[in-house]
Amino acid sequence: MNDGVKHLMQKGVRFTRPEWVEIGPEVDPARISGEGVRIDGGCRIYGKKTLICANAVLGEETPATVVDCQVGPRVRLKGGFFQGAVFLDGSSMGSGAHIREGTILEEEASGAHAVGLKQTILFPFVTLGSLVNFCDCLMAGGTSRKDHSEVGSSYIHFNYTPYQDKATPSLLGDVPKGVMLNQPPIFLGGQGGLVGPCRLAFGTVTAAGTICRKDVPAPGRLVVHAPPGTLNMPFKKNRPRRSRRILVNNILFVANLTALSRWYRTVRSLFVTDFISKGLHDGLTENISLALEERLFRLKDYLLKTASKETPFQGDALEEAIAALHAVEGPDADRDAFLNAFQTSLSRNDNDYVSGIKGLDDKGRAAGTAWLQDIVDTAFKRLSAALGIEAGGQGV
Repeated sequence: MNDGVKHLMQKGVRFTRPEWVEIGPEVDPARISGEGVRIDGGCRIYGKKTLICANAVLGEETPATVVDCQVGPRVRLKGGFFQGAVFLDGSSMGSGAHIREGTILEEEASGAHAVGLKQTILFPFVTLGSLVNFCDCLMAGGTSRKDHSEVGSSYIHFNYTPYQDKATPSLLGDVPKGVMLNQPPIFLGGQGGLVGPCRLAFGTVTAAGTICRKDVPAPGRLVVHAPPGTLNMPFKKNRPRRSRRILVNNILFVANLTALSRWYRTVRSLFVTDFISKGLHDGLTENISLALEERLFRLKDYLLKTASKETPFQGDALEEAIAALHAVEGPDADRDAFLNAFQTSLSRNDNDYVSGIKGLDDKGRAAGTAWLQDIVDTAFKRLSAALGIEAGGQGV
């Protein structure tokens, strides 16, 4: 029997087939709770950053390989490969999952079987069906497990272009309103797809089979796209022309990640109470930093590929704007008003994150959204100015 398995059994971790489980020698047993954790036969646990919280279950449908993931309380990873991802309280993934770095599933977010994610952030309650490829997205919306944003089965986020770039992140909802857990859900019908980079407002519904290629900035819209007509013509893979829409959508995605990073550092940090919860929070802040690095790398790659005499690559100006992002904090008054209201709500709701957010009064919620929106707007303006994007706001 593996020495790591023996050590964890002494802590109270339950193994249904301990002789079939491998725990890497680099795994720190102190980062794995002995309270209610179950690891089923065939699972493999690796990585010094791996953290497993109380009542998590791994491999209940098929073996799960977990590498450098932070697995929160009551998480169920039912089978597949998981690396460099963070799973918060009550989130879950079905068997056949392939979940890679830069991915965050917040409270009770979930996926069915055969889901592929990388650089993906799902806010609380967001649900993915089966056979879904949803890399390079941030999705918010919904208020509960019965009123949640959903991606139907056999859905694809198209995140790679014929010009071999991935400046294609799609923003479904947003951070300033999405974190308040009071927005209408987004529904993406099955057997469909989204061509990134794309923005969809809260309340958007796309019909089954729809391939969405355009932004939907107005909330509460039903989108049905007919399939394109037949086209067969030579494709010349010349240098692509720079698109303002692509730049705007990438910058807005980065601006929302900047706000989410501030949210994690300011609000999520309130729930760090011990060694295990600190490890979970460290995973969040590390992954949001990785997400920002990825998006900025892809943006710079796109700018280089589309550079010309008319549209040069403003490298120095962009680097200065990027370096200043970490200092964008938003108005102190709005932040403090939100935090005071949040602390009051937490005291009434057993210090539970989701209940505390849902228990906010209108004034506190508005202050929090204003604080985060200022961060988004400031980051957007600075990056836009660095790239020489003309005035006109976040529209296209």
